Parts: sequence; C-alpha cells; structure tokens
Amino acid sequence: MNTEAELFFEKAKKWNEEFHLLREIILENKLLDEDFKWMHPCYTFHGKNVVLIHGFKEYCALLFHKGVLLKDPEKILIQQTENVQSARQLRFKNISEIEDLKSVIKTFVDEAIKIEKSGEKVALKTVKDYNVPEEFQKVLDNDKELNKAFYSLTPGRQKGYLFYFSQAKQSKTREARIEKYYQKILDGKGVDD
Repeated sequence: MNTEAELFFEKAKKWNEEFHLLREIILENKLLDEDFKWMHPCYTFHGKNVVLIHGFKEYCALLFHKGVLLKDPEKILIQQTENVQSARQLRFKNISEIEDLKSVIKTFVDEAIKIEKSGEKVALKTVKDYNVPEEFQKVLDNDKELNKAFYSLTPGRQKGYLFYFSQAKQSKTREARIEKYYQKILDGKGVDD
C-alpha cells in the first residue's frame, strides 16, 4: 500500500465507500502496484500507468490510461473530452453501479495489463493532424523569424499552440492570442512555460 494513496482514501469524504471498493477490486490483481500520481491513487505495471481512481462532483471514475485500446463491446468507456486521445473513463454514480460492474472492471484491468505487457502504444495525433488557424498561418507566412521559431519548437509545444489558438471561436480572439504568445514562440517556449 502506498502511503500517499492511503492518506487519500482516509481523507476522502465524497465517494469514500466507492473509492474503497474500487481499490479493493483493482488490488485483487496482484500484478499491479499502488502509486500516487496527479494527486490520485494510480495503479502501475512495471512502472507503467494502467488505471487511476478519481472523483468529481457528479461521479467517481476509473481512468484507464490506454483505454482507447480496450475492447468495449458495451460502449461503457467514456472519452472525457474530444481532445483526450488515449485515456478512457469508467464512471460510477453510486456503490451499486460498481458492484454491478465488478466483473467488467476486473476484465478491463486484466486487459489493460495485457496491453502494457505487449508494449502496444496508442497512435497519437501528430502536428500535421492539427488545424493551423488561418490567422496564425498568415503570420507564419509573413514573418520568417516566427516561422522558423515555431517549427523549431518540440512537436508537443507546436500542438499546444495550434490547439490553444484553434479553441478561440472568434477571429479577433485568435489574433489576440497569437499576438500575446508571439514572444514566447520566439523564445522557444510553450503555451504553459
């Protein structure tokens, strides 16, 4: 048992009973180690993240890190947002839902471990898969220094900017964001640096 995870379970007020049952179900699989990451109990196989327990206002959940690779004939795994590429959640609103799905949870955990054992990877989007907003493309076309700096960034930083700029619904907002982050791009930094 991980000390930080143990404290998490002791202090949990909301979802306490649900968290304890989820932990019990997961730890029945002796191949997993309990860790504590991102302020939540995380279960790993040889150091690789497999499943995480977390709670929200309306539900508690298991987050399978490579959930997109799991077989889900009943379509009960949930993609949190359209931008989440790999992880999938199994959500619960009460203890009885967990009890009803106990065998399904065990099957998902077993399969997630097999995926880790196999070394299978999730094919993530590349920079080319992201839309370059028209406003940003214009700036890149007209500013060679910015163009060079942007394409010198790591792929992750490039994707971060393209995603952030594209999220703005109005052209004015996209232009303002581009202007605001202009110097950061020249400095080789990402959106969150």
